[in-house]
Amino acid sequence: MERAERKIAKKNPTETRPKESAGVCAVPADASKVAGPRAVCVALPHVGKPVRVLGNNVSEFISTLQTSTMAWINFTVDDLEKDGSEIAVRLGFSDSLIPAVLKGYYASFEDRDKEMAIMVPAVKIQKLDLKAFPLIILVRKDLIVTIHSCDVERLIQFSRYADSFMRKLPTGMPQPDKLAMLLVRILDENNTYNFELLRDIEEQADSMSEMLLDQNVRRLDIGKRIYEMKHTLITYLNTLWRTLDVLHSLRYGDAELISDDPKSLAQIGLLADDVNRQIALSEHMSEVLASGLEVLQTLYNNQLQILNNRMALTMTWLTILGTAVLVPNTLATIAGSFGGMSTNNLIFYIFLLVWSTGISTAMAYWWVRRKVQLPSSPQ
Repeated sequence: MERAERKIAKKNPTETRPKESAGVCAVPADASKVAGPRAVCVALPHVGKPVRVLGNNVSEFISTLQTSTMAWINFTVDDLEKDGSEIAVRLGFSDSLIPAVLKGYYASFEDRDKEMAIMVPAVKIQKLDLKAFPLIILVRKDLIVTIHSCDVERLIQFSRYADSFMRKLPTGMPQPDKLAMLLVRILDENNTYNFELLRDIEEQADSMSEMLLDQNVRRLDIGKRIYEMKHTLITYLNTLWRTLDVLHSLRYGDAELISDDPKSLAQIGLLADDVNRQIALSEHMSEVLASGLEVLQTLYNNQLQILNNRMALTMTWLTILGTAVLVPNTLATIAGSFGGMSTNNLIFYIFLLVWSTGISTAMAYWWVRRKVQLPSSPQ
């Protein structure tokens, strides 16, 4: 990035170079000296080419904003609510604007006629750990300010080409149309970067499918991995749905700062269509993952059924062997017990055997009929 800034500095003599590159949270050498927010400002002056200024605080951009017809500033801060509110107030926005949008769920839209605040999710993912950080966009008639935390990188590419983008805007284009074009470009880059992270989720899904082929993998590990994958997809879809709500609010909310020109509104409509396609692809990926898991679950059920059949076959053979041994063992027991008995004792013993056998059979039949509903026929 520093090489790119040196090249731009040679081409644009009006550029101011900082000691460090903007958009990066630098760690100070002395812990007692807290680094301020890093920022890049691209402004379109009344006369001449766009001007790029890199700095650390708002005061470095005031003079540039006073001589510009339109400007964009991107801040990277440590504490989004505290530092962001301070930046907003120093740039002329309401102090309650950022706290209001930060209350939203992943995204929010706050329109106050003369000023507007938008929060959209900036997604970051490491394996299956997906996190959504707020990207705050403050808008007024001649200025757009984007603020995000150090935990996520955003608008890096646009910060390199923002001056070229402003230079290509038609001179006779009304100010609201220029503002709308710039806002659409910022939202589009954020959505595009979020969508690229879907490939990381697909790679993790592929590695999980490969893990499921290993029969030695613990079932608990598989269950945890499947839950993490589903949770990541659901979180990602939530960010897309909330972004779509914000785009609908921009397109149909009739905000004073947004141009009513059909071409500008069509650009916002194209952004909404792109997000709808991203949602469709994400849901399709979820369906593919679900169908694959169903197939794997069927395979595991088949394996369990095969194991159950083997156990049933083993029990059948054990029953046959037990019955084969039981009959001669019973006969030998009865025959051995007859030895040395008198006639009266023998008659009583035989009666006792027959009576106990009948009573045991009747009690077993009664218990089975009470606990189990026996069918009248095998069918």
